[in-house]
Amino acid sequence: MAATLLLAQNPGSAQIAPPRTLDELKAETQARADRNAYPLTGLKPADVRTALALIDSLDRDQWARAWSTVALTYSVNAELARVQGREKEAQENYLMAWRLYSFARWPTTNSPGKQQAYDESLKAFAGFARTLDPPVETVRIPFEGKEIVGLLRLPKGARPAPLVFSISALDSRKEEHIERGEVYLHRGIATFALDMPGTGQAPVLGEPGAERMFSRALDYLATRPEIDAKRIVIQGGSWSGYWSAKLGIVEKARLKAVVAQGAPIHQYFQPEWQTKALGTREYLFDLFPARASVYGARTIEDFLAFGPRMSLKEQGLIGKPATPMLLVNGDHDSQVPIADLDLLLHAGSPKEAWVNPGGGHMGRSAEWPDGRIFREIVAPWIARQLGSGE
Repeated sequence: MAATLLLAQNPGSAQIAPPRTLDELKAETQARADRNAYPLTGLKPADVRTALALIDSLDRDQWARAWSTVALTYSVNAELARVQGREKEAQENYLMAWRLYSFARWPTTNSPGKQQAYDESLKAFAGFARTLDPPVETVRIPFEGKEIVGLLRLPKGARPAPLVFSISALDSRKEEHIERGEVYLHRGIATFALDMPGTGQAPVLGEPGAERMFSRALDYLATRPEIDAKRIVIQGGSWSGYWSAKLGIVEKARLKAVVAQGAPIHQYFQPEWQTKALGTREYLFDLFPARASVYGARTIEDFLAFGPRMSLKEQGLIGKPATPMLLVNGDHDSQVPIADLDLLLHAGSPKEAWVNPGGGHMGRSAEWPDGRIFREIVAPWIARQLGSGE
């Protein structure tokens, strides 16, 4: 049976709103591309129209193949430009190839075609990374018989440099943080990015205790003389905001501050919320498969039963002392309840919060898109915490 983009089977006792039809999905995908909205940020509307014209079913492999076909043109042009010494052109084409291959595997690699697209996205990003100055260093940290794969960029100038440690979210990957990290490099701040547990190249699934992977990465960063280990801020958004918040408590002594944007804390993990949230139209498609893959859950019953174990309240962490935190979200978030921000904000150490009353997930709205929140709220706050100005 062909794998489809959306949950097709009866979810049993949990009633989830029906997914978008093919026509609805294609229309919404193009609409988001036209307004440069997540998860199509940075894609050209014309390329999106070309890819969508190649799709006539909800088959996951066909989806991946369509976007990969458009990406391939950019990959070929990038290689040609590189060989001919046109570095700027090569960089632009590698960047577009990486974005398209990454969307081809979005939101999770749950079919052979999507896995192949993810592999191609890593190759395209490697080509893009070779053109960057300062360069991207791929870091491989031994961990429990496997390895943690991270991406590190050091700014030019003074040493040791403060560092922003970014964790990718449910459907983003660490490579996206490298592109966005330019704003930090210009302030003399290093960037380091990892995939969160259960995604990308992470060596462990999402489970209680998986934060040990990040603790091991902090151990490694402390060995690098170019980095000021006393000035590290962790930045997490959406699912990874959970890990950011947790690390702000369990690794309080080693962190300067954390940002937890759109972060699951407690209510998110309860079956009552999940059965409601899995039907949100705020998410483009395949939300259940993406969320379930974090735990390695195969059925919705297993997924709903596992979730409460992740609650920071159930783990006894709510109310514990924490490093300085910035909490960000929107009142109308249909993916992560705003109640989770309130729970964390009103317990334990004093915290700061930025809440968009008209915003959805991550605080985003038409007036406050992702880029504006990052540039005007998150990045300046982090720079202040690191003593690097605004």
